[in-house]
Amino acid sequence: MEQKITGEIKISPPLLNITQKIKNVSDFKERIGEFLEKSVTELSEVILGGGIHLEASDIHIEPREEQAKIRIRIDGLLQDVINFDLKIYEGLLNRIKLLSGLKLNITDRPQDGRFSILINEVAIEIRTSTLPAEYGETIVLRLLNPKALIELEVLGLREDLLEIFEKEIKKPNGMIIVTGPTGSGKTTTLYAFLRKVQKPEIKIITIEDPIEYHLKGISQTQVDPKKGYDFASGLKSIMRQDPDVILVGEIRDLETASIALQSALTGHLVFTTLHTNDAAGTVARLQALGEKPVNIAPAINMAIAQRLIRKVCKKCAEFRKISPEDLKKLKKELSEGPAFGGRVAGGLASLKVKIPKLSPELKIPKIKGCQNCNYTGYRGRIGIFEAFLVDDEMEKFISTSPSIASLREKAIKKGMVTMYQDGLIKVLDGVTTIEEVERVTGE
Repeated sequence: MEQKITGEIKISPPLLNITQKIKNVSDFKERIGEFLEKSVTELSEVILGGGIHLEASDIHIEPREEQAKIRIRIDGLLQDVINFDLKIYEGLLNRIKLLSGLKLNITDRPQDGRFSILINEVAIEIRTSTLPAEYGETIVLRLLNPKALIELEVLGLREDLLEIFEKEIKKPNGMIIVTGPTGSGKTTTLYAFLRKVQKPEIKIITIEDPIEYHLKGISQTQVDPKKGYDFASGLKSIMRQDPDVILVGEIRDLETASIALQSALTGHLVFTTLHTNDAAGTVARLQALGEKPVNIAPAINMAIAQRLIRKVCKKCAEFRKISPEDLKKLKKELSEGPAFGGRVAGGLASLKVKIPKLSPELKIPKIKGCQNCNYTGYRGRIGIFEAFLVDDEMEKFISTSPSIASLREKAIKKGMVTMYQDGLIKVLDGVTTIEEVERVTGE
């Protein structure tokens, strides 16, 4: 008998037992294959449970001319799982639409919805997006696992950067901006900030699009443009709620930028995100929205840029002698210093990371690939960061409306370690590979 659809489903114990034994994409393909001829309810639960267990961030279901395909995104990269019959795809599409509160008869325009799935009493929210394509509607399921919410200490910050972040988020006012492309971990960083500053005596309000994770003890609000409730109008309302800390999901327009900057100048601590390539691009992006440097400079406390890089698989990674070409790259970016370990070129005087002697005998990680990492050589991700503080000198410099290149140069002179350098430090720590750092940073 078909279970009642309520927008929240609970995976049955037998199916949960099956999905928890999925160790890699190959296992996932086998399990889905076993359920293709069974009920669409069971099939959907195996797909969702398996994706969650493999720690996928997204599940893609895509109709093609003769078959449909399932792909999952693990550690930022898509991997093919299985091809299956279009009749089964139709049933799966309808099931997901019903769960997500989407209209079954609308197939010619995009729809967005959500539902949640209970696994071991933990509610995991699934965000659904459908899009009309050549052979049917493509479905993307974003898996918002609360397990992804981590503490500030495990984001992958160097010791010196962690100290700076902890100091800056304790300030009573000003703005901290986290920048980077979609999927670079900005939300995770902002939530880590909120969890660090949260205490009974301060009021925290967020405005997001959409609310990705629910935090206890925090007032969270979601924009609804159809009802005229956008970031700018929401932020105006939030200001009347007497907040101490405000999280603005993203600054997209001049009005939001102006209110957020004004909030930072009038006794509030504001956390927000921007889409820019690096930390130095923050000011130029705000200017491009129409804001003046004279308003930007005094409001910002810190600008951060970040990316997520894959970590080498601990079960199969090998350490090999560095190649002359890679050694040259490291020497160019990480200057050799005193006998106790070098310092990063132009980097922070307080840098706590010790750079080992950069010699031809140095060993760095090389990927191999095994069942544990789906034969990619990588398992899990970690952040690489760059950040600069806005002190009196930097405030005066920003007020002159400098170019991105000039601001970047100034930040490096004042101690900023670039994302590329931060990534190379993680290579020396045995966390990742030079190839992965270059793939993500484009250096």
